[in-house]
Amino acid sequence: MSDLAKLEQSILNQIAAASDEAALEAVRVAALGKKGSISALLSTLGKMSPDERKTEGAKINLAKDNVTEALAARRDILKAAALDARLKSETVDVTLPVREAPAEQGRIHPLSQVFEEVNTIFADMGFSIAEGPDIETDDYNFTKLNFPEGHPAREMHDTFFFNAKEDGSRMLLRTHTSPVQVRTMLTQKPPIRIICPGRTYRIDSDATHTPQFHQVEGLVIDKASHLGHLKWILHEFCKAFFEVDHINMRFRPSFFPFTEPSLEVDIQ
Repeated sequence: MSDLAKLEQSILNQIAAASDEAALEAVRVAALGKKGSISALLSTLGKMSPDERKTEGAKINLAKDNVTEALAARRDILKAAALDARLKSETVDVTLPVREAPAEQGRIHPLSQVFEEVNTIFADMGFSIAEGPDIETDDYNFTKLNFPEGHPAREMHDTFFFNAKEDGSRMLLRTHTSPVQVRTMLTQKPPIRIICPGRTYRIDSDATHTPQFHQVEGLVIDKASHLGHLKWILHEFCKAFFEVDHINMRFRPSFFPFTEPSLEVDIQ
């Protein structure tokens, strides 16, 4: 076997062994590139006699064509193999059920998210979460909170009452979460440090009110607490809830039947 035939066979073997297009390109450059082995043979034709050039040129060009055809054939095989591998890796089982859209899977309600965040902030400040029934007695909702029968402050609450029982008493939908404070004070001894989040109900419906809304009340009972502690708690809560480093707060005197002193808060 001549040196040219050996070179051609060597190149064809390298083409057949190329495992990907990058390896195949390296074989092509080594054989047919500017400094490739077959290109080097072609450059020697100019130094040959006309008869040698005719004979050797035909042989070298035939070897070049064979290598070029082998490269093209191997490239097609490698491209097909790469496509098959990609299709296998990206196969979709059409028999599987359709994935539910996020809207169909459901999400936590915004009110639930807010209550969870509020509870977490107060829990970090040492408060416990206290809960009570939405359907209350007149005694817990009013009387034990300094709202005796006939007290004008009861008119502020526009209460949902149930039908009267045989004894004349009527249950009601709580107008605030304050009954939870009463229940806590009757069952626990100080010190007490709780918040009472929950739904409340009043016969009130307009552009800024709904018959059912939410409240979060807090209760602290110990021998050392004072109004300054309340102001600090509200300030720290607002900073945490609104995720800011500072917040401007204003405390205004106000009236509530069962707290003294009573304040309302403005924030900026």
